[in-house]
Amino acid sequence: MGAEDVHYEEYKVDGEAVVAKVKELVHEGNIRRIVIKNEQGQTLIEVPLTLGVVGVVLLPVWAAIGAIAALAVKLTIVVERVDTPPSNPNIPPAA
Repeated sequence: MGAEDVHYEEYKVDGEAVVAKVKELVHEGNIRRIVIKNEQGQTLIEVPLTLGVVGVVLLPVWAAIGAIAALAVKLTIVVERVDTPPSNPNIPPAA
């Protein structure tokens, strides 16, 4: 098993746009975890994601995120991404 390159990205969004942004990020893939924080930096919800988690499994998560978004004006979405290097470093990645 090769080493994983983990990095974090932060997105600042308004409350009404948070659900759409989270759905967009989940569909991009290679995300291990999503954390939503309020303006004071307190974690409101942390959602670990695994490969294959889509659709009906995430319905309670969307409901929770929607409820949080209704209560907050500004939120920060922190995304933990994982990039796995190719299994054979001598082969360049496909373009």
